[in-house]
Amino acid sequence: MSTFADIYGHDKIKEHLQKSIELDKVSHAYIFNGGLGAGKKTIAKLFAKTLQCEKHGIEPCNECHSCIQADSSNQPDIIWIRHEKPGSIGVDDIREQLIGDMQIKPYSSRYKIYIIDEAEKLTVQAQNALLKTIEEPPAYGIVIMLTTNADIFLQTILSRCVRLDFKPVADELVVKYLKDNYDVTDYETKFAAAFAQGNIGRAVTIVTSGDFAKLKDEVLHVVRYAQEMTVSEIMAEVKNIANYKLTIDDYLDLMAMWYRDVLVFKSTNDVNPVIFKDELSQIKSQASHFSYEGLQDILNSIDKVKIRLKANVNFDLVIELLIMAIKQAV
Repeated sequence: MSTFADIYGHDKIKEHLQKSIELDKVSHAYIFNGGLGAGKKTIAKLFAKTLQCEKHGIEPCNECHSCIQADSSNQPDIIWIRHEKPGSIGVDDIREQLIGDMQIKPYSSRYKIYIIDEAEKLTVQAQNALLKTIEEPPAYGIVIMLTTNADIFLQTILSRCVRLDFKPVADELVVKYLKDNYDVTDYETKFAAAFAQGNIGRAVTIVTSGDFAKLKDEVLHVVRYAQEMTVSEIMAEVKNIANYKLTIDDYLDLMAMWYRDVLVFKSTNDVNPVIFKDELSQIKSQASHFSYEGLQDILNSIDKVKIRLKANVNFDLVIELLIMAIKQAV
């Protein structure tokens, strides 16, 4: 994205950031809070690029030396914090890359901007180490934390940061973004928008990822044939689904979306709200077969699977029980 005007949605966040630049009231610490693919990283990059732009406007000029450096991820005063441990950002990471480095004045820009992606992984010790820097930063120091869960931060951190919550974008904006930027059909854009639930990044993954297409095919196989599967076929299917452990939330969301389609069609006899429009004959067939109670039982079973998997219950057993619940629903 070259300018704030190119960003789809998030109008209040864009207005807040641009106004703070215009009035020279930029905070020294921000929390960008929102789901994966919500646009946090895109807007953080654009905000940092604009702050460092040599023209000092509320949009980056995209022509000066700093903007060109930022576009190639080589702006020396825009620093992304790295962490070697995949599950946590430790106190040493923060001390070495941020606290110590911030004592050195900017190389060529007005600010030194530190962006911490996956900031929910900051340990308590790392947060405490960061706190003093946030409380007493040098005039040029700015910290931007990107997180999917701001509630995990210490209250002392939250109270010293400007928190901006990235809310879902309207489906029509998601559809427009996909049509403007990708060669996809109307069905693909509408399906992606419905599944992504206002998350443009997630919608892009849906229309561009071969892995997601495979995942969708696997789900469709189960929802089409679960009621006809033998016990041995169910066990084989459980092993197939185990290949999708890392994306099991997407798997279960697709499955839930299917049975909601069946329930909606059964209730309304209207194809317009149906998301799986290329599977209408199967949707209609299942709508006539299942009772309202049976469909609700399946949807409840999917919700229970999510809860059990978060509690680290045996994966294969939970999935086997889910398929059995679908098989036995009437």
